[in-house]
Amino acid sequence: MPPGSAARSLSVIGLGRVGLPLALCFADRGLRVLGIDHDPAILESLRDGRMPFAEAGTQELLHRVRASGRLELSDHAADAARADDIVITIGTPSFSHVESDLRQVRAAVDDLLPLLRPGHGLILRSTIAPGTTDFVAGYLEKRRGLRAGHEVYVAHAPERIAAGRFLTEIRTLPCIVGGVGSASTEHAAALFSVFGAPIVRTTPVQAELAKIWTNILRYASFALPNLLMMDCESYDANVFEVIDLINRDYPRGGIAMPGMTAGTCLRKDFAFSEERSHAPGMLLAVSRVNEGVPLFLVEGIKRRIGQLASRKVAVLGLTFKRDTDDERDSLSPKLIRLLERELADVAVCDPLAPTPTQMLPDAVRDADVVIVATNHSTFETREARRSIVELAAADCLLVDPWNSLGTGQVFLFAAESPALAPFAASIDAS
Repeated sequence: MPPGSAARSLSVIGLGRVGLPLALCFADRGLRVLGIDHDPAILESLRDGRMPFAEAGTQELLHRVRASGRLELSDHAADAARADDIVITIGTPSFSHVESDLRQVRAAVDDLLPLLRPGHGLILRSTIAPGTTDFVAGYLEKRRGLRAGHEVYVAHAPERIAAGRFLTEIRTLPCIVGGVGSASTEHAAALFSVFGAPIVRTTPVQAELAKIWTNILRYASFALPNLLMMDCESYDANVFEVIDLINRDYPRGGIAMPGMTAGTCLRKDFAFSEERSHAPGMLLAVSRVNEGVPLFLVEGIKRRIGQLASRKVAVLGLTFKRDTDDERDSLSPKLIRLLERELADVAVCDPLAPTPTQMLPDAVRDADVVIVATNHSTFETREARRSIVELAAADCLLVDPWNSLGTGQVFLFAAESPALAPFAASIDAS
């Protein structure tokens, strides 16, 4: 029976931000899906009909899939072997000494090992280091005598979908499939073809490299404007004006805006290349630039207002990315810790983060410093700017590497900002 058949069954191990939307989409395409996760909070949320995190359109999708009866749940990875195909979407972190950590992948494979049977498909969806798919195939043959491309089908189909765009990009973004042998490639390609997106066939290692270098490219690209921001501080130049000079009507590329560049994919995936790099230290240097932004901001504040002890600092944003509820590997907690080490009184506001925070008026009230740490659209509204002008201290320092407030400066006292002047004038008029 072909993998894309509606009668075929599928297991998804790992119901996080990659695995759960994928499981729901497969079930919505008519497959019988078993979703597996060891986190009881996730399973309880799903059994109650609630998405455990925000992803556009998935709450409605969950309701539809639950009504269809095509989604079951389990907390045992071994149960995945009941299905015809198994997709692994679990964490693939790196060790602190720049080495990929395969323990979670290997643990899942070990759970499945005695239960795998001829005809099973095993697809790695998580981001993995080059050579991992071939390692899994070799591991199955060594431990069970199951040859990839013959008795079982082993492939890598990397996840490249952006947060908040899953339901659109699963149908439109080219799906890269690299199987161990042509039979494995075709098996995985047939499975993912139910979404209608173009299928791009390749080798496992090329699929692995394509995914990690997609993230490395973005991570390195964002480090450049961050480094430029630091250089501009040294030369007393305006980074936003320099970026405009670089990009304006220039036909050969451009440069992005600076900001707090992080997230669970971008921060760790460079290690999958760095551990065997021919240019050791290059990507570590990229990491150090992005990781250095919180300290750069704290030092810039101290240069302008002096010591931070007992000064109130409002940090706007906890999540790693604009308009998402994902706090994983965000740099905001690092920024907060640095401020607390300066004995600042830190108030935090993020209306999207799962971690409880203050409302915006409470966070900015009497603040000596307001830092836009995440460029949520809610912080760019007239209401947000009005709250800052009305409630923060009269000599409040604004710190905005995103230019979310429209001040055109990374560091600027609110009273000196033409962009905020209308709000100050309305206060005076009242």
